[in-house]
Amino acid sequence: MSILPQHHHLQHADATTGHHHHHRNRRVYCTATPPNTRPKLQKLVANTTPVITQPKLDVDPSLKSTWLHRAWLATGSTTVVLSLANSIIGSIDSHIWLEPVLSGFAGYLFSDLATGIYHWGIDNYGDASTPLIGAQCDMALGHHKWPWKITKRQVANNLHLLAGGVTFTMLPINLIYHDQPVVMGFLGVASGCVMFSQQFHAWAHGTKSKLPPIVVALQDAGVILSPSHHVGHHTPPYKNYCIVSGVWDRFLDKHRVYEALEMAVFRKFGLRPRSWSEPDDDCMVEAEASPP
Repeated sequence: MSILPQHHHLQHADATTGHHHHHRNRRVYCTATPPNTRPKLQKLVANTTPVITQPKLDVDPSLKSTWLHRAWLATGSTTVVLSLANSIIGSIDSHIWLEPVLSGFAGYLFSDLATGIYHWGIDNYGDASTPLIGAQCDMALGHHKWPWKITKRQVANNLHLLAGGVTFTMLPINLIYHDQPVVMGFLGVASGCVMFSQQFHAWAHGTKSKLPPIVVALQDAGVILSPSHHVGHHTPPYKNYCIVSGVWDRFLDKHRVYEALEMAVFRKFGLRPRSWSEPDDDCMVEAEASPP
């Protein structure tokens, strides 16, 4: 609290003269300091309102791996490892090393060419009703409409069809040629690259910052398919069909190999490839939906 200033006229008598003296007016200020006070404390109330977050979208069931997919991948991988093991054991027994190594490199080159021809075929001919390869034709058509989906597909789901084909092909060959290291070297590397080519393909659609460093290093070295190379496959005139390394694409494009094959198929069977037609609305590329 405080006290307002007041004016006081002070007078006193001179003891000797008896006269009253008037002194000038003085102002006296009086203040009172209030006692220390503490701030009022309010009761802390916790906000119990639940925070609403955007639910995490689950993976599309069609992109998930099943136990059957994993079983096919396991059997396919086993046949590949068995082929390579037979090649190594045969090399030790025969005391030859250069020929199996060269045959393995030839198998690597062959796998890139084989995936290119096969990829061209299912991209341009066939559909879901095609015998034996209908599922892959359907996946190829879907991939060109939703290319980003392959990055969401789990590994065994992505590879099980090729793994099944490798299993049925390589098991009898392993039994017949198990003591031929050169043959086993060629077929072991070729079948392994063919089986995993779909994963190389998926990585080529991925973002480098999200890929394992070893994958990025192999892409940059040209050992497996790189995003910068494969992007030409999804833009007109739709080339670069090879999906192991893409090393054959320049040769195939320069010599118009696919165009020659398309003309041969058209003259023989009257079938027009999809690459000859303008893409319709059903085949237009759709971008991945951004999360809200």
